[in-house]
Amino acid sequence: MPLTSKYVFFASMDVDPAHEDLFNEVYDSEHVPKLLAVPGVLAVSRIKGEPFDVSIGGETRRMPAPTPVYTAIYEIESPEVLTGAAWSEAVEAGRWPTHVRPHTRNRAHGLYRVIST
Repeated sequence: MPLTSKYVFFASMDVDPAHEDLFNEVYDSEHVPKLLAVPGVLAVSRIKGEPFDVSIGGETRRMPAPTPVYTAIYEIESPEVLTGAAWSEAVEAGRWPTHVRPHTRNRAHGLYRVIST
């Protein structure tokens, strides 16, 4: 998938297994649409890590699923999107802050400047 933005923001986390269905439902039906409405957010993709086999150094190795397991990839126009009023409002809207965020852990965030596509 070619990136069309100048920056990519990653939000990664694990979720308590008992709340995984709620996590995915709220992320897809509320959280992503609210963040896509923020000016400067161009696209959002969600991914889930899995264990895999890979050939390295002439041998096949079994690799565990990465941690955190869940990652949301936000294509954004600039780093300032992440500190704007619209972003601040969107990340605190709906059920995310009260019903989902308390059941997440091992959270990690990263901002990357796209250097080639």
